[in-house]
Amino acid sequence: MSNPGETSSKRPLRVAIVGAGPAGVYAADILTKSNEVKGGDFEVSIDLFEAYPAPYGLIRYGVAPDHPRIKGIVNALHKVLDRGDIRFLGNVTYGRDLTLHDFRAFYDAVIFSTGAIKDAQLDIPGIELEGSFGGADFVSWYDGHPDVPREWPLDAKEIAVIGNGNVALDVARMLVKHADELLTTEIPDNVYQGLKNSPVTDVHVFGRRGPAQVKFTPLELRELSHMKDVDIVLYPEDFEFDEASDDAIRSNNQIKTMVNTLTNWLVEEHAEAEEPSSRRLHLHFLHSPVEIYEDADNGGAGKVAGIKFERMQLDGTGNVKGTGEMVDYPVQAVYRAIGYHGSALDELEYDARRGVVPNEGGRVLDAEGNPVPGIYTTGWIKRGPVGLIGHTKGDALETIGFLLEDRLTLPPAQNPDPQAIIHLLEERGIEYTTWEGWNKLDAHEAALGAAWTGTDGTNGVVRERIKVVPREEMISISRE
Repeated sequence: MSNPGETSSKRPLRVAIVGAGPAGVYAADILTKSNEVKGGDFEVSIDLFEAYPAPYGLIRYGVAPDHPRIKGIVNALHKVLDRGDIRFLGNVTYGRDLTLHDFRAFYDAVIFSTGAIKDAQLDIPGIELEGSFGGADFVSWYDGHPDVPREWPLDAKEIAVIGNGNVALDVARMLVKHADELLTTEIPDNVYQGLKNSPVTDVHVFGRRGPAQVKFTPLELRELSHMKDVDIVLYPEDFEFDEASDDAIRSNNQIKTMVNTLTNWLVEEHAEAEEPSSRRLHLHFLHSPVEIYEDADNGGAGKVAGIKFERMQLDGTGNVKGTGEMVDYPVQAVYRAIGYHGSALDELEYDARRGVVPNEGGRVLDAEGNPVPGIYTTGWIKRGPVGLIGHTKGDALETIGFLLEDRLTLPPAQNPDPQAIIHLLEERGIEYTTWEGWNKLDAHEAALGAAWTGTDGTNGVVRERIKVVPREEMISISRE
């Protein structure tokens, strides 16, 4: 049997990346542009696998459609995949269509970049009531995820959103914004119709800590003020600052900007025009959720009727402690948006508490804590769902650095022929999609936008694209 190093040096190093979101695309790009590859030390051949028929992962299915910066990120990812040196294979699910054994047979190294799409759990009484939702599930619905139901129960007038990060603000904004404002985005028609018929009047966003400890960004905050016919409501009693808050405001421009924006809104709202808006977005701080309750006495058994919070106070360090004071808010729906959580992957160890695959700098570890040869991870499944999209670049750089370091000792693929994996997919009847297929679907979605004619006086709206939702339709357009 030949030495693994020799095997790798006589042919391109075969690498599979599982997950075609930003983390996976960045990893592929960094590997192809590494000094070792550019300098001719070795060649690399990369296949990028994705469970959905379309690429881009969280950019397509996890970011609010009205974000102005999405387009720039999509364009950057498109440029990488359009070069032709990274092969995209969509509609292929790890653990179902292909196993770790399959990947081992066809590749020298496998990088898992499967992200995190589930909601972090909130363990309070009443969380299971009808009308209690995970924010991530709602995001999947309004982003036209192919594997979630087409309908969403939007029948609440008053809604609570728990969380103080960007996802909480996205969820709140999508719930309170008038649907016609979203027509310029790529939202599918079923989402537009659902939001258009929503009777919502008030959305309340609750955070445990103070205004100086929020986790969203200035851009997210500013977007709230651009909504038409929506008033932003703040409460003076929530504006508490301790020593740590003052330090943070002094030393961090981002925090200073957000606190200034919030306090300006607080002052301005009392000088608003006399004509109130039809909808309100309330921002609450220093509220810790205690219980979601039903109203069984009035026929509301099993359904959300309100939510109880304990008022908190800052403790001097930027953390909070309870005051014992309880406050109730009558709401008919509750969305928890306290973070995402990664899912376990077949045949790999899993840290259920953190929702990650145990690893050291991207080298996947076994049950004993030893690196598993040839298996790597990057992105949120590597480090947990924290940070912005750009942070995954540094993450990928670290992982690829270790893969390059290990390249001469990787367990060689038994069948490194790039066509071999295609034969296996076809043999198993898997309707995989390709980059050429994505370009067809991309053009189709743009054509749907161009052909769209609005109703209810929205005829003048220009739509760049309309997202195709059903998986079968995505596959058939991509493969025709």
